[in-house]
Formats: sequence, C-alpha cells, structure tokens
Amino acid sequence: MSTLLNSLLTTFNKPVGKDLKKPSKLKSLKKQPKPKKTKPQQDPALINQAQETAREIIAFAREEADKIRAQVKHDSEANRQSLQDFQAKLNTQSQDLTTRTSSLDSKEQAIADKNAKLDQLQQEVADVKKSQVEKLEKIASLTRAKAKEILLEAVDKKITRDVADRLRVAEDEYKQGSDDKARELLVDSMYHGATDYVPEYTVSTVKIPSDDVKGRIIGKDGRNIKAFEKFTGVDIDMDETPGEVRLSSFHSVRREIARVALERLIKDGRIQPTRIEEYVAKSRREIEKVMYEEGKKLCHAVSAFNVPTDLIALLGRFKFRSSYGQNMILHTLEETKIGMKLAEEAGANVEIVRMGCLFHDIGKVLEEEGSHVELGVKILKKYNIDQRIINTVAEHHEDEEYTSQESIIVYIADAISGSRPGARYENYDEYVTRLTAIEDIAKSYKGVVHAFAIQAGREVRVILDPSQASDDDAMRMASDIRDEIKEKLTYPGTVTVNVIRETRATQVAK
Repeated sequence: MSTLLNSLLTTFNKPVGKDLKKPSKLKSLKKQPKPKKTKPQQDPALINQAQETAREIIAFAREEADKIRAQVKHDSEANRQSLQDFQAKLNTQSQDLTTRTSSLDSKEQAIADKNAKLDQLQQEVADVKKSQVEKLEKIASLTRAKAKEILLEAVDKKITRDVADRLRVAEDEYKQGSDDKARELLVDSMYHGATDYVPEYTVSTVKIPSDDVKGRIIGKDGRNIKAFEKFTGVDIDMDETPGEVRLSSFHSVRREIARVALERLIKDGRIQPTRIEEYVAKSRREIEKVMYEEGKKLCHAVSAFNVPTDLIALLGRFKFRSSYGQNMILHTLEETKIGMKLAEEAGANVEIVRMGCLFHDIGKVLEEEGSHVELGVKILKKYNIDQRIINTVAEHHEDEEYTSQESIIVYIADAISGSRPGARYENYDEYVTRLTAIEDIAKSYKGVVHAFAIQAGREVRVILDPSQASDDDAMRMASDIRDEIKEKLTYPGTVTVNVIRETRATQVAK
C-alpha cells in the first residue's frame, strides 16, 4: 500500500506542465537516447505521511462502524422491549378476559341455582296453598269456588279499609303542611303535565351532507361537541335520524343561535373549539339584530309607536317562541287586530287595548321565575308603562278581577286567537278522544253510575251507586282512577278526579 501511495505522489508531483511549454527541450529530448528505466526513489517522509493518513482513515472507519453497531444494538433492544411490553399487555388482557368469563359463568350458575330454588319454593307454596284450601273446604263444608269468593271479599274489604285510612292520613299530612309543600306539589304536577308536550316544540333539526360530518362535530375525544354545547347552552342529538342533527333546548333563542352557528360551521368545514366560539358569538349578534327588527315590524304592523327599545327587543323574541304550535308573533299580531276591532265596535279605548294585546304575553320570553302574567306586569312597571295597560296584562287570564272594559276585550281577543280552529296544534278529534278515554276509564270501575269529563278534560266527576260502594271505596277509587289516567293518557296540565257518593233518605208524609 505504501508503494502505491509513493507512486501516486511521485506522478502528481512531477512538473509536467513546465516541460510542455518549452518545445526546445522536447526536441532535445527526442535527440537524447532513451534513458534506462530506473526505480523511483521513495521519500521516507511521504511514506510516513501516507501511512499516518491510512491509519487515520482506518481508525475513523472503525469508529463509524462501532457507532453503527451500537445504534443497531440500541434499536434492536428497543424493539425487543416493545415486543415484550406488547406481549405482557396481551397476556394481561387475556387473563382479564379469562377472569371475566369465569365470573360470568359463576354468575350464570348462581342465577340458575336461584331460579331452581325459586321454582322449588313456588312449588312448595302451591302445595301448601292446595293443602290449606282442601282443609278449608273440609272444615267449612264449602266448595272451593265459594271459599275463594269469601276469602277474596274479606281480603278486599281489609285492603280497602287500610288504603282509605292511609289516604286520610296522607291528606291530613298534606293539609297540615306548609306553603313549601304546596309549591312542591304544584311544580311536580306541572312537570309531569308538560313532559309529553315540550319535546316537539323544543327541537330544531340541521341537515348535514353526510354522516361523516357527525364525526367532525363530535371531534377528538368529544371536544367539539362539548365546546358547542358549552357556548350555546343546547344539547346535540345525533342518533335519531340519518342525514340530520337535532338541537334540543327549552330556550328557543339559544336553539336558533345554535342552529345558525352549526349550519355555518358545517358549510365552513373547519369545526374546532375556537371556530365554534367565533361562529356562536357572531350568530348571537345576528340573531339579536333579527329579533330587534322583528319586534319593530310587529310594532309597526299594529301602529304601536314610542315603544321602549328594550321592550321592542323582547317582542322580537316572539319570532322564535311557539305555544302549542302557534307562533307568538302571529298570535300577538292576530290578537291585537281582533282586539282593536272589538274596541272600536264597543267604544272602548283602542290605544289601551292595542298596547295590552301587544304586551299580554311578553312575560313568556323572560328568563325568570314566576308566571308569564307576573313577569309581564313586572317588566312593564319597570319601564313605567300606563297602569291601565298593565291591568289588562295582569287580568287577561282572569288571575285578577276585571277592572275595565279594555281588560275584558284583551281577554276575549286572546281567547279567540288561541282557540280558533287550526290555530294551535291539538285538533278536535284528539281532544274528543281524550275526553272519551277519561270517561271510559272511570266507568270501568265497579259501582260507577256516571262519569263526566269537564273543564276541557281537566276534571272528571265520578258518580257512585251508594248501595254498591262505601266511603272507603270512594277514596280508593279516586286514587286508582288517577293512577290509570296518568299511566294510559297524555294530557296538558293536570286532571282532577272527584268521586262523589251520597246517600239520600226520602219519606213522604201523607
């Protein structure tokens, strides 16, 4: 190797270029006889330098080889450790699965044993019952059917008496309760009465181009749907119908804001928490503008001017509020026109009726506790509205006695608009069906002579034959009819069950 390096160095160090530039020397070289080939002399310094260079190259190569070998060893160890961890995880899961399977088998066996034991006990009970019946027939000299009838009558009388006593005790406890207990009962009744009606009017649907969009709406670990529900205050339901997403909320304005924001997010395609917050805020501002403009349109449509700005915005919320399927803006507009016409015909104050009809349901869009009548009166007093207008709002549901002709006209206009055919969702066929069903339930009980559903189905009066039912039976029957109506029927509000039993003694003196 040193000989090769020396030859290369000798060749590259030879001054070839200078000889080529001098042709005279070339000529002289041609004339000179060809020299004898001599072995080039080797320079010891160059040899040492070349050897040193070779050693460095070899050392560098060895060092690189060691590094590569160490890296390969490290990667191999890492892969081996990863495989061992994965194998351990698989072993653990396999053990867990085996344990669960064994546990399920044990539980199934325990259930089977319990069922077998239960069957055995039932058989023993049946045997004891049969033995007792036979003994009873033998002792009483009665047939089995007759003995059974006597036993059932005795048990029924005892149960009826116990139930009646418990009902009386419960009524006494309720009568002695405080106003808080009464409020709890009222709230519970309203809750059960409203449950079956609310969902249809508290849900908005948003069409989606494909079901893949639902995954983007949910986001990684559900972060998108959580952010959307947090910023809008509505619930998202994506399991009902393919091709659409349902937004559920009792707050109609929030639901509309959520609907607009979600539609724009789907159109944009970039669904993420920051974009959700941005679109919700933008939609909220736009909906507030829309509500204010709708309030202005409503006021202008009935020629109501000089209405405070805040009340106009509240009236605009009627656009997204419905009552039994009847839009509040349309209802208010219709009622106001009817009321003004009645006021003109009756010679009443048209302006008072106009403003009373316009504001009569304003309490329905306020997010506070209390009835919409109370909330409406409160907000109108806050803005110093004429007391005569406030009275029409306070009296339009007969919560207070009428103080003026205008209050009666507002009440009549509201009733006409809400009760006309087609105004609200419930039709007359369903209404009649519900009343008939209530009466049929009451008539199915023994001893009932007549049953009448009155007050639009909010009360049922049951007339008993006093010779077939006692006072205790009346108490128990009222409770049973109430429970059956709750279980089988859907109805607005509450249904009061009144069971009436009276005994008349009549003698004629001649």
